[in-house]
Amino acid sequence: MSNWSQHVVLDVEADGPCPGLYNMISFGLVSVANPALSYRGEVAPILQHAGLEAARNIVGVSFEQQKTYRGPEEVMAEARDWLTVLAGHRRVVIWSDNPAFDWQYWNWYCHRYLGENPAGFSARRIGDMDAGRLGEPFNTNSWKSQRQTPHTHDPVDDARGNAEALRWILSEMGVPVD
Repeated sequence: MSNWSQHVVLDVEADGPCPGLYNMISFGLVSVANPALSYRGEVAPILQHAGLEAARNIVGVSFEQQKTYRGPEEVMAEARDWLTVLAGHRRVVIWSDNPAFDWQYWNWYCHRYLGENPAGFSARRIGDMDAGRLGEPFNTNSWKSQRQTPHTHDPVDDARGNAEALRWILSEMGVPVD
């Protein structure tokens, strides 16, 4: 049985589809064991362009506003420290609605600014867990109706809603989280 204190839901907001070519704007980390525990990281741009206007419109953060955020080296170190306290020096397990997006930014920024990723080399997709629970491999979105916190594109709100839904999935499976 896993200690759920080391499990965290991640959500990332960015100005484009991939790191290195676009800027991560912000990220939210929320404890699965206690969704009231969260960390918000807002990072200054590392590239000198604003990315895709459509992506920025969804997030609601202008390039000029993002320039006022703290540097990623400081924010990523602070997030790592928050995770270390939360997980008690155990390897963090990251969950996400879409790790193909969220994880790639998180992993890239961790390696670039920390030299390592406190979550190792993989992440778990919430929708796949629920599809397995249901025995319906293509039903990867119905779990989203179990979010209590609305999906707003604020990374902490979105991570919290996903953590709430993940806790519901686990309870449906008979897995104790508390």
